[in-house]
Amino acid sequence: MASTSIYPLRLPTSLKEQVAKVAKRDCTSMNQFIAIAVAEKLSAMDTERLFSDHMKEADMEAFRKILFREGGEAPRSGDEIL
Repeated sequence: MASTSIYPLRLPTSLKEQVAKVAKRDCTSMNQFIAIAVAEKLSAMDTERLFSDHMKEADMEAFRKILFREGGEAPRSGDEIL
């Protein structure tokens, strides 16, 4: 089990009430709900940074050549650009 630490969190009353309602609906504690929400936010921020870093190294000219090249197969049914 991961080690834990205690952090006194201050939430606006309306936000705390919403968290309590959703946590109860999901059959979980407010603490677990908030911990998961923080973990999801950190993961999303890390993913955004990863894609941003990769984009800086991308060869956009090579990408455009591949994207607009002649030939190849037509898009499969359902894969068309609408």
